[in-house]
Amino acid sequence: MADVRRVISILVENESSVLSRVSGLFAGRGYNIETLTVAPIPDTNRSRITIVTKGSKRVIEQITKQLHKLIPVYKVVEHDEMVEKEMILAKFPIEENLSDIQALCQAYNGGIANVGADMIIGMVTDEPCRIKHFLEATKRYNPIEVVRGGVVAIER
Repeated sequence: MADVRRVISILVENESSVLSRVSGLFAGRGYNIETLTVAPIPDTNRSRITIVTKGSKRVIEQITKQLHKLIPVYKVVEHDEMVEKEMILAKFPIEENLSDIQALCQAYNGGIANVGADMIIGMVTDEPCRIKHFLEATKRYNPIEVVRGGVVAIER
C-alpha cells in the first residue's frame, strides 16, 4: 500500500519536553516528519502541534494511537477535512522587477513584506500544493533565499 500524506494536529499541555516527547515518538519508530509547527493556543495553557507526515493507513493509525498515550496530550486530530496553510518568505535581488514579484506573490495570497537597498522580500500564505507551484514560479526571479514555515491546519 502506498504512503499517503497526512496532517496530524495535537493539542498538548504547554510545558517543557512535550515537543521532545512527541518528536521522539516519531523518531523512535522511524517515522519521518515533513513539517512541524508549534504555537500556543490563546487564553489557555495549551499548545497546538501540527505535523505533516507520510505513511500507510496502518502506520498513521499506529502513530495516532501512540500519541493518545502520551500524558500531556489532550486531543489528536487526524482528519481528511483539514484546512491547511503554509507561509513562505522569499528574498530576491533588487535587480529583479518589483512589480512582477509583487504580482506573483499576490497570486498566491501574499505580497511584498520588505524592500531593502539590495533585496526584495516577498511573503505568501497558501495551501501546501500551491506553495510548491509558487516555488517553481519564483525560479525565474533568481531567489537568494527561501524560508518555509510549517503547515498550520484546522479541522473543517
